[in-house]
Amino acid sequence: MKKFLIVVGVLFTLGIVGVFAFTKIDFNRMNTDNYYLQITEDGIPHENKLDDGSVMTSYSYKLDATNEDGKTISLEFTAQKKLRQDAYLKMYVKEGDQVSSYDEVKLEEIPKKAQKRLE
Repeated sequence: MKKFLIVVGVLFTLGIVGVFAFTKIDFNRMNTDNYYLQITEDGIPHENKLDDGSVMTSYSYKLDATNEDGKTISLEFTAQKKLRQDAYLKMYVKEGDQVSSYDEVKLEEIPKKAQKRLE
């Protein structure tokens, strides 16, 4: 009986940790390289008709991004909304050029070498 309660306790603890991990950890940002860019042009709108008949608009962008070492690459990505002109973004990039996520940041939060390339 004692072993059974220990096993149930361990499984319960693992379950709580698993729920916490799935709700708090953004797996799209794990094992990614960070690049920075500034929105300098409007995205190209794409309308997709959903099964219920409603229309969803997404915007595609193709911009140059710079990492903290000053290396620049071209990134293509989509956003579910039109991004603010002149906004600075921190891009989370996997496998060379696949954008998995992004955050808007202030210029002061960008590493110095990347700031010089963006100015």
